[in-house]
Amino acid sequence: MRLWILLLCGSIASAQTPAPPRIVPFDLRNVRLLPGPFLHAMEKDRAYLLSLKPARLLARCRQEAGLVPQDSSYGGWEREGLSSHFVGHYLSACALEFRATGDSVFLRRVHEIVNGLAECQAANGDGYVGGMPGGRRVFAEVAHGDIRSKGFDLNGLWSPWYTLHKIMAGLRDAYSLCGNEKALRVLTGMASWACKVTENLDDGQFQRMLRCEYGGMNEVLADVSALTGEGRYRTLAERFTRDSVLLPLARREDRLQGFHGNTIIPKLIGAARLFELTGDERMQVMSRFFWETVTRNHTYVAGGHGENEYFGPPRMLSDRLSESTMETCNTYNMLKLTRFLFGQRPAAEYADYYERALYNHILASQNPDDGMVCYFVPLGSGTYKTYSTPEDDCTCCLGTGMENHVKYGDAIYFHDRDSLIVNLFIASELTWAGKGIRLRQRTRFPDEPVTTFEFDCAAPVRVPVRIRHPFWADGEIRVLVNGERIATGSRPGSYFTIDRIWKTGDRVKVILPMSLRLEPMPDNAHRAAILYGPLLLAADLGPIDTSPAVPVLVNNRRPLSEWIKQVGDSLLFRTIGVGRPADIGLIPFFRMHHRRHAVYFDMYTDAEWADRSKEILAREEQTRDLEARTIDVMRIGEMQPERDHNLQGEKTSVGEYRDRKWRLAVDNGFFSFFLKVDGNSPSDLVVTYWGSESGKKEFDICIDGDRIATQLLERIKPDDFADVEYAVPDSLTRGKERVTVSFVAHRGTTAGRVFGCRMVRGGPGRGR
Repeated sequence: MRLWILLLCGSIASAQTPAPPRIVPFDLRNVRLLPGPFLHAMEKDRAYLLSLKPARLLARCRQEAGLVPQDSSYGGWEREGLSSHFVGHYLSACALEFRATGDSVFLRRVHEIVNGLAECQAANGDGYVGGMPGGRRVFAEVAHGDIRSKGFDLNGLWSPWYTLHKIMAGLRDAYSLCGNEKALRVLTGMASWACKVTENLDDGQFQRMLRCEYGGMNEVLADVSALTGEGRYRTLAERFTRDSVLLPLARREDRLQGFHGNTIIPKLIGAARLFELTGDERMQVMSRFFWETVTRNHTYVAGGHGENEYFGPPRMLSDRLSESTMETCNTYNMLKLTRFLFGQRPAAEYADYYERALYNHILASQNPDDGMVCYFVPLGSGTYKTYSTPEDDCTCCLGTGMENHVKYGDAIYFHDRDSLIVNLFIASELTWAGKGIRLRQRTRFPDEPVTTFEFDCAAPVRVPVRIRHPFWADGEIRVLVNGERIATGSRPGSYFTIDRIWKTGDRVKVILPMSLRLEPMPDNAHRAAILYGPLLLAADLGPIDTSPAVPVLVNNRRPLSEWIKQVGDSLLFRTIGVGRPADIGLIPFFRMHHRRHAVYFDMYTDAEWADRSKEILAREEQTRDLEARTIDVMRIGEMQPERDHNLQGEKTSVGEYRDRKWRLAVDNGFFSFFLKVDGNSPSDLVVTYWGSESGKKEFDICIDGDRIATQLLERIKPDDFADVEYAVPDSLTRGKERVTVSFVAHRGTTAGRVFGCRMVRGGPGRGR
């Protein structure tokens, strides 16, 4: 059996590659978690994996192959265009769980899934495996140069290469982590089929195809090339890497604004992988520059990025806080990219970011009660985490979520030929057979700022041990070797080294200085998050079924230590005398579940808060005036009001933000409804928007088919709701009892989000 060095949870590197990594992680089978929050999360994930049925996961693949499904498919995306992406994630998750625990029940699951995919491939007869509806027809069109895409569809099918990447990645992991030879045969069959489909496409046609999201096809094809030694797979991987999104990154240009986050990150993982295989410096430049750009310009305090799945303007984050921040898939992929880059250049900044995102996004995204996970992890004040359901969601983030929580042992320890590198303070046991070392890391971190390493050696052995000095440990780390204090001379954001001959019974105790600090928004120094060590702290704003007052902190710019205190030795903190309307308690964000929360806080002086209070009173007066003038109100997104007002529409959808329902329409779509008017007096239309909206949101507003305004939503009132009043020509309301109000999206744009709409008697100034 040909097994290669594991580089990254299913990515494989040959020792003969032109640019091999300088350090590599330990194989998952050599790292076992010990009791703590990460083991708990892993056990919840394990139970969920065992609850799923392979027959249901394979149902759509069998159906598309002309075979009789043995059970019904799961719900959500598994019954839509991305059907069968989930079986790929499941295969990877089971392979990871087997490698991490050695539990044979997961090995049997892997074999069962691989056998099922092999049966589908045989029935298809050409190497193809997939459960997307009409997938073979679409790829036949593509092979003949008939290529049509609007970004997330290829010839009308939702991101088919994305789905195939998930299946191929699962097969790769089944082979690399479980030694399943059949998985490699099915995988190479799919790769050969992909070569056949694309072999006659010229560069222009190929680039048109790449307008549609294609996941990490470049990464998995590069891996297949490494596994088989066949250059044609690497050539195809390189074709999947040359696209309009990546080329500016190779020139060190940040053009991410407006791009879908999770479409881009897997492309850069593939670029980092191809650098190892080819030594092409452009691949390294684009992957490293992308990582630096995202982490420095687009990342929230919790380590995730994006609002409603998209990048915004660089370093403009304070107005992009909502219930739809931080898609979890994005951070799953950012951590994969981080580990690639760390292997190429083992700098502490990569490990610091990994720790931040692991605690504050990935661990925070799982419901500790049942193992279900978040699609978005919301950072808007007053929001709360919502979790997937076991069988009816099957989204991308539930798929990556299955993988996230079974591979926590994956990034704790790294090594080169001689040295051991410790990146994370997670209770675990490492076996380094080549050195005859068993290392136990015993810790209650982060509940206690201490970790202890215990050595068990077959024979005395000299190994330099490099331990991370985190960026947040702003002070001297205390290190004791067998009870004796040693000097490290290290600084935050670096490593210190203990180079000695180790023997059984040796102990290293590391005491980390954890303290409170503020991290302000890059574009608003007076809006900040509160952290303790690596942990983001969150305010508990009460039960989900309440509408909380969003707290502000009137701290008069005093030092943090003067107005927030730790409660005993726990990870509970309270503000003192600065909270408005009241002081708040804070706990680690990863432990905040089933409650409304806040993580960013506006901070004022007494004078600033007095002015702000006047603004609030003025707004209340405006609201009372608006209510007095109102003729009719449409409560957007609510079933009965929309029925009562005869809502109609095409390409329209609804959602909720900050406890308010919204509706929008896209790409020439519309929505419309009746509103009462006073046919004997002037009327104005008042529409409520979220004032931080931006990016291709331009639309017409019509009354009975006549356009009265064209609205562009471009940060019209940042970080607040905005009421915009439009004068309605008297000719459109005279003698009428009601009119039809329509919101019509322009081609390629969005109408809305509209949060409310009312018809009022014309006020002073008549509209805008």
